[in-house]
Amino acid sequence: KVRVDAAPTVRGDPDRLKQVLINLAANALAFTPDGGQIEFQVGQSDGRARLAVADTGSGIAPELLPRVMDRFARGDPSRARRTGGAGLGLAIAHDIVQAHGGTITLDSEVGRGTTVTVELPVWPEH
Repeated sequence: KVRVDAAPTVRGDPDRLKQVLINLAANALAFTPDGGQIEFQVGQSDGRARLAVADTGSGIAPELLPRVMDRFARGDPSRARRTGGAGLGLAIAHDIVQAHGGTITLDSEVGRGTTVTVELPVWPEH
């Protein structure tokens, strides 16, 4: 499901920003069971473009949230082996977003799902 509240323009490397979107979508797909939902939301407020990827997947345990954007971090090693993840996707996304002057945050609850929100500065000329 895709919801677009605004179509902001940001300045940056399109290939790297595409990589962020692909990493977030891949995580949502990997950890959302059949019949679950994934929603992409795009909007803008206070000079910031916002992309949120929300899923109804397995969620992330609270004690793991502070480390989940570290390289090679995995919530459940057995689950990561099944999905083939190396624990790099969120770390790479975090680094790319920061290099573009933005932020990336996670809101998650085990058994309910995860929302990853990326905010980037809006390009003022557009």
